Amino acid sequence: MDVDAHIEAISREGEQLAAAASRARLDDLIPWCPAWDTRELLRHLSEIHLWAASHVARCAVREGVPELVDLEAAWPDLAIFWPDDDALVDYYLATNTNLVAQLESAPSDLATWTFLPAPSPRQMWARRQAHETAIHRFDAESATASVSGFDPTFASDGIDEILTAMAPTVDELPLESCMTMAISPSDVDERWLVTLGPDGIETVRADGPADLVLTGLASDLYLAVWNRGDDAAITLTGDLTVLDTWRTRHRARWPRTRDEDESKAQAPR
Repeated sequence: MDVDAHIEAISREGEQLAAAASRARLDDLIPWCPAWDTRELLRHLSEIHLWAASHVARCAVREGVPELVDLEAAWPDLAIFWPDDDALVDYYLATNTNLVAQLESAPSDLATWTFLPAPSPRQMWARRQAHETAIHRFDAESATASVSGFDPTFASDGIDEILTAMAPTVDELPLESCMTMAISPSDVDERWLVTLGPDGIETVRADGPADLVLTGLASDLYLAVWNRGDDAAITLTGDLTVLDTWRTRHRARWPRTRDEDESKAQAPR
């Protein structure tokens, strides 16, 4: 996926998230993030969008965590923590629109801080925010009676991001030996082989034997590696404790906003 497709996904998924939040009550709990209700989800993603936009717009004075004064100076109407409940959905949409505008106007050779490997900083921020928004869209829908899946290409890209960019940032695990997990979507021609061991997590884009093989639609596998969705929708062949280890030991963490709300969620996330 190219950067324009990721930016379009931020907008699309954000609109769907807002629609789901409007159907739900703000006190409705998010099944996949036990510490959150819909209110906390909207607050979290609003702040994350501002956090990301501050780096794209280079408004942050410190790498990784922008100071509140930077956000207030750049976007005084958005750096509000927090608006009243009846304005929260519209507030979220405004932060989403702001992020999209910053990414669309950013130069292709944008030079700014990043925390995951990518061809360029602009591509990293667009991709990360696209999947951040998409996964939380699913979370918002999970608090309602209507949940939708993902396009296979987009889902495959999301699987690739978490397995090849995010997971390898884990450089140590409390394991005595290595175990392997293969991800094999049935609707896209992509394969991943993940090794979890004492030295962390390593992923290669390849097929091969594994202790546990996950097969199914890319959309369902995308949710599975993010510790979401219904395992009955995918086929698990082999040692199921490998998936338990993944879900217990891998968490999506990186420098966060001041409250580090991400640590509250079941991740990776």
